[in-house]
Amino acid sequence: MTDRRLWSYKEIAAHIRVQPDTVRSYRKHGLLPAPDLVENGKPYWFADTIRTWVARRPGNRGRRAD
Repeated sequence: MTDRRLWSYKEIAAHIRVQPDTVRSYRKHGLLPAPDLVENGKPYWFADTIRTWVARRPGNRGRRAD
């Protein structure tokens, strides 16, 4: 089953247990995948995109991928 819910910085931050500004910084420095959708200038990612990114990112050390 695929999860096509769209996540903003806030949802991504909650998922990886950081502040939304940290996620913005990741994007600014090219550490976050390209957004799946940009609406009114705001980026959004599918939940599955972020879960895949979390599972593959260096230093993952067992962070949740649910």
